[in-house]
Amino acid sequence: MAGGVDLVVIGADGGPDRAFGGAALAPDGARLLAEVLPGMCFDTGAAGCRVTTAAPDADANAMLTAVRDAAQHPGRWLVVCLVGQLVADPRGRRLALVTGGSTPDNAYRRGLAWDWVVSAMVHGDQEEALLLVDAVADRDTWTALERGGEDSAGELLSYPRIPLWGRIGRYAPGRRGRDAVLPGGEGSFSRALTTVLREGVPGAPAAVAPLDLQPAVAALTDGGESAGSSGAPGARLLVPPHGGRLLMRNRAAVRGALAGLSLSEELLAVLWRESAPTEPPSA
Repeated sequence: MAGGVDLVVIGADGGPDRAFGGAALAPDGARLLAEVLPGMCFDTGAAGCRVTTAAPDADANAMLTAVRDAAQHPGRWLVVCLVGQLVADPRGRRLALVTGGSTPDNAYRRGLAWDWVVSAMVHGDQEEALLLVDAVADRDTWTALERGGEDSAGELLSYPRIPLWGRIGRYAPGRRGRDAVLPGGEGSFSRALTTVLREGVPGAPAAVAPLDLQPAVAALTDGGESAGSSGAPGARLLVPPHGGRLLMRNRAAVRGALAGLSLSEELLAVLWRESAPTEPPSA
């Protein structure tokens, strides 16, 4: 499928440990992204999008293999989605996505390292890449993200090697954690993005870049400010950069165009859309 899109969706369930309850809804967010994103690529559609999903309880090696395999396919875009809870290494310099069966003592060692994912994407065979992040971080990890300076976890967000788009929120295990916005839940990035893609942005053109969608997505997410800003109440929004050639379909523009057609033309348009080939996500 040279010239298409490779989409890798990873929603990691952190397991039963209460410290990682922030990932409880991560599989739900991953399912939403895997269902909605393929058909939204403007010039490829679902037929031109190769989708790979990782099991919620997969280990870090299986998840990394999914990213590496997709990165090796010649194509135009590589889009990787990470949904779950992040943890920092003991020195607060590196990040990992918590994987199933982790404990507070081994979560970073068992997790899917951020550096591994980014390295695989950087060395991929696609023209462009984008990393979507819907995650939460506990107190220590949040502190590491807020700390500036070179060789810090916060630098991974402020000066990324791969363009980022998404949301990272605070999570406190226990009663306070019940009020947090969980990845995949209401107010999360994955919910907001899929809602905007399904409904479209009125007044925008038929083909929109991620940055064009960001205001509508941000309006549906809970309490965030752009990465690098100070005083964010409970989340950091990762805003996609200017430029890039990844375009998404704006369904609001399509509905507006159909509204101006005669009945016969509108019927033909509907029949064309329904007859377009689709390709279901692969496990």
